[in-house]
Amino acid sequence: MGVLYTSFTLFAVAASPVVRWLGARLALVVGTSGYLLFILANLVPTWYTMVPASLYLGFTASIIWVGQGTYLTSAALSHARDNNLADGPTLGSFNGEFWGVFASTQVIGNLISLALLRNGKDGGSVTGKNLLFVVFLGCMIIGIVLMCLLSKRDEKRDNASTHSSFGAMLKYIVAPLKDRRMLLLIPIIAYSGLQQAFVWAVFTKSIVTPVLGISGVGGAMAIYGASDVVCSLVAGRFTSGLHSATFIVSVGAVLQAVVLFWLLLFYSPMDGLLGAAVPLFIGALWGVGDGVLNTQLSALLGLLFEDVKEAAFAQLKVWQSGAIAVIFFLSPSITLQAMLILMATSLVISFGSFLLLTLVVEKPSSTTR
Repeated sequence: MGVLYTSFTLFAVAASPVVRWLGARLALVVGTSGYLLFILANLVPTWYTMVPASLYLGFTASIIWVGQGTYLTSAALSHARDNNLADGPTLGSFNGEFWGVFASTQVIGNLISLALLRNGKDGGSVTGKNLLFVVFLGCMIIGIVLMCLLSKRDEKRDNASTHSSFGAMLKYIVAPLKDRRMLLLIPIIAYSGLQQAFVWAVFTKSIVTPVLGISGVGGAMAIYGASDVVCSLVAGRFTSGLHSATFIVSVGAVLQAVVLFWLLLFYSPMDGLLGAAVPLFIGALWGVGDGVLNTQLSALLGLLFEDVKEAAFAQLKVWQSGAIAVIFFLSPSITLQAMLILMATSLVISFGSFLLLTLVVEKPSSTTR
């Protein structure tokens, strides 16, 4: 996973001109090829199949996710203008619905895995695993067919001038980094990646497994996913602009801060029903934070960087995937206490930067009144 997300980070740097050239819809379709290859590689999992597949998936994942953000933003803004709606609430609703459906795969995928692997030991038999990957492959093919049916919503633009030279392409890639709003968003973007990887690499291993065993991981992640679904839908509905996003992000940040400091200062595994309930409750709270960050960051990038949205969503994936890679590489070699300190420190810094963004954006508008 570290190789995959390192590849994702590097390729995401240059994903925006690729998406701009292909168009968001075609980028979504092309991006699925890496996921198909990765699933096929898992049917014959060796170093020679998994590493190349991970590298290629990093490339295609950067395309599909930048394309996703671009397409969803274009669709939301087009819908808002066609129906005389405000941009902010429409972007919030579209992102809330997308991330709600996306998070539901945490529930559905874990239930499918539980059903197919329940008879195996420590994660299922070889036959069960292969069947699982075949099922996922079938789901992927259905998804590709549906993507091909998407309507074209890319805005008209002068692609020739955008790609007339390497210098012009580089200028477009780094354009968001010249905007102090993006610089203030980067810490919270990076934290959103850290908190995702924390669930996958640390929470399941160090919090869930010692109490519930390996068999309990699927249930804990299903609860995490269900919480993520509900929060994404609710947060999206209440998003109207930077003020609402600040309040919503504050709620998610406070909940995750409570979890981190409680784990750091007071937590110890317990027996019995209460002990089993604690990891599940933590998963539910953490899902709230993930749903908040996904919906609000995507909506804000669409609002603040409409003119360079491909490059803005590329920056989102650069910093998110880079942070995820850091956690996957660090988690085997540092203690849970050290990881919790890292997460808590990152949360405080990133939330402070996000609050400063609110002041920076509001200051120009207040001076013009």
